[in-house]
Amino acid sequence: MSEGEDRGLVEAGAGEEAPEKPERKKGKHKKDKPWDHEGIDHWALQPFSKEDNPTGLLEESSFATLFPKYREKYLREVWPAVTKALKEVGLGCELNLVEGSMTVRTTRKTWDPYIILKARDLIKLLARSVPAPQALKILQDDMQCDIIKTGGLLRNKEKFVKRRQRLIGPNGATLKALELLTECYILVQGNTVSAMGPWKGLKQVRRVVEDCIKNVHPIYHIKTLMVKRELAKDPALANENWDRFLPNFKKKNVQRKKPSKVGSPGAGCHRSLTRFPREVTAAARQPVGKEDLMLESGEYFLSQEQKAARAQAAQQAQQAARVEERKRQREEAFLPPQEGGPAKSGQQQQQGAAGGGSSVRDLADSLRKKMKTGGSAAQPNAAVDVSMFLAGPGGGSQQQQGSSRAARRRRDEMSRGGSL
Repeated sequence: MSEGEDRGLVEAGAGEEAPEKPERKKGKHKKDKPWDHEGIDHWALQPFSKEDNPTGLLEESSFATLFPKYREKYLREVWPAVTKALKEVGLGCELNLVEGSMTVRTTRKTWDPYIILKARDLIKLLARSVPAPQALKILQDDMQCDIIKTGGLLRNKEKFVKRRQRLIGPNGATLKALELLTECYILVQGNTVSAMGPWKGLKQVRRVVEDCIKNVHPIYHIKTLMVKRELAKDPALANENWDRFLPNFKKKNVQRKKPSKVGSPGAGCHRSLTRFPREVTAAARQPVGKEDLMLESGEYFLSQEQKAARAQAAQQAQQAARVEERKRQREEAFLPPQEGGPAKSGQQQQQGAAGGGSSVRDLADSLRKKMKTGGSAAQPNAAVDVSMFLAGPGGGSQQQQGSSRAARRRRDEMSRGGSL
């Protein structure tokens, strides 16, 4: 047996005789710490002074951020105040108007290692249109900030604007209520929401803002925060569950009633749904679309220049027709009116010219017939003189001329007797 085989057998025997490993206990290294007890408030802020770090920092740290063009004028005005406030904590700052950036950095006089992060938040808030007096409060130990990006939560721009306005509320009422309940300063600017306050309030603000963009109205969170604020005042409820006191808002999907279509089975039209539908009538056919008409006329395949030229030619043709119509209307005012009353048609004028000579003869014949019928009834054997009814050279009939001569003779005799 070789030496390698002997070594393998020894190792196999040792593996069988080895005892099993003990099971690991979760948290076996967790031991009670004598300096940690229930009386310690872990949220309390421990003061940090210059005596705690007399030697300062070894390396230089810096942060820079860009700002929009419309903030340049305001930043130039308030930059001396910002420089003075940062100088008190041992920081340096720089405003670069060429690149549009703000920079903060540590110096040899910096003794607080966390203050550079506070200064980073300061320039972020200034870039997001937070007023300088409010933004400088971030340098305090009990003040934190959170910049919530809301632009990427919703794609539809119109819905985003409406929901962002819902967060602000009428005349800023909703935003003011959130500020009072969360003890935070909130500013809605563009696609971001800037908040300043304690950690607990910032957590509440972020949840309300994100839910508002996701179509959850802020009034529900406001009601919940108001109930929690009243429950926190009661020390007896400090260790109890508050779920039974909080309002439970259930989501209701109210389905809108769709208008019934004409001809559908639900609209009173009972049709038999057969496998082979009836023949499509002309009224029920699908209307021809605009593109179909363009394909039929060939306009669909024309270029933009050809379409423009065709439209211009059609417009010029319509304009020429309108000009011709206006010209004809203006010339009608200078045409002479037709004599003899209203104008007659050509057929009426031909009939009048053909029957003009026969009208007098027809009138004379009718008068003769009347005299014959009338005279035969009164004096059957008397001869009737037709000439007495005809017009004489003086313009009247012979009977009328005789009566006028007798009247003149009587007037002459009466005038002679009066003179004697």
